[in-house]
Amino acid sequence: MKNHVLKGFLLAIGAAILWGVSGTFGQFLFQKRAVNVEWLITVRMLVTGIVLLLLAGIHKKNEIWQIWRHRKDSLALLLFSIFGVLAVQYTYFAAINYSNAATATVLQYTGPVLIAIYMALNKRKFPSKVACLAILLAILGTFLLVTHGNFGSLSISPLALFFGLMSAVTLAFYTLQPIHLLNKYNAAIVIGWGMLLGGLVFCFVKPPWEVDGIWDIYTYSYTAFIVVFGTLIPFYAYLTAVKLIGGQKTSLLASAEPLSAALLAVLWLNTPFRQTDWIGTFCIIGTIVLLGITKNEERKGIS
Repeated sequence: MKNHVLKGFLLAIGAAILWGVSGTFGQFLFQKRAVNVEWLITVRMLVTGIVLLLLAGIHKKNEIWQIWRHRKDSLALLLFSIFGVLAVQYTYFAAINYSNAATATVLQYTGPVLIAIYMALNKRKFPSKVACLAILLAILGTFLLVTHGNFGSLSISPLALFFGLMSAVTLAFYTLQPIHLLNKYNAAIVIGWGMLLGGLVFCFVKPPWEVDGIWDIYTYSYTAFIVVFGTLIPFYAYLTAVKLIGGQKTSLLASAEPLSAALLAVLWLNTPFRQTDWIGTFCIIGTIVLLGITKNEERKGIS
């Protein structure tokens, strides 16, 4: 395995695990310490954006502003900031707030199916049999997760289902849309501006100085973890992995996130997770694995 491929694999898996842990910490803050969802998103985006741009400025000072000199790139960055970075964070944490970290994370990871469908439509090619099986598994997994196998009722609130599925849509957009920018500019610059702009927009929703919740050593520690190890490091690592090994393979490796989130939520927060929930979780993880196999087979056929 080439060095850049190995690096991409490690970055993608590391980002996924950190996201899974931070999602569970977010559940603790929302449900045990009454921390406001919008406030947490605003703070984590502003801090991450500023830090990334400062770090990028140390080595690439002249390149920080270069992205704004091209109208097409500036527009792409604005779209990425609002409909990618901001949207994927808000929908994900809103889903956690209305349900739990395990359910929200698993629902978000139906995103790779949307990526596969988009790729097929973009190439005007009907998905392969393996891809079709992956799509059916994703539908089955989502059904089991949100209904416990009962056609007549939802096991989560309609709002939790809405935000969970929207997080899948925004994850697909977040993965595919910035590839051109990442090939042209440093990842720290792209994600730094994306975070900062998204955070500035969300200041109008919940300013960072309007602090709610119960603050103790756990609140401070978990908030710091979410900002640094749940945002700053994994978002940069994920986008770097996309640049190194591609969006679909990165999303495949990111299947470690729903599993880590589910395990931590169940073992630490005692989140109720039924047998049908676990089956649904592994169905969705299975879709990501199948899509990765499909991608590899396509490459073998080309070579």
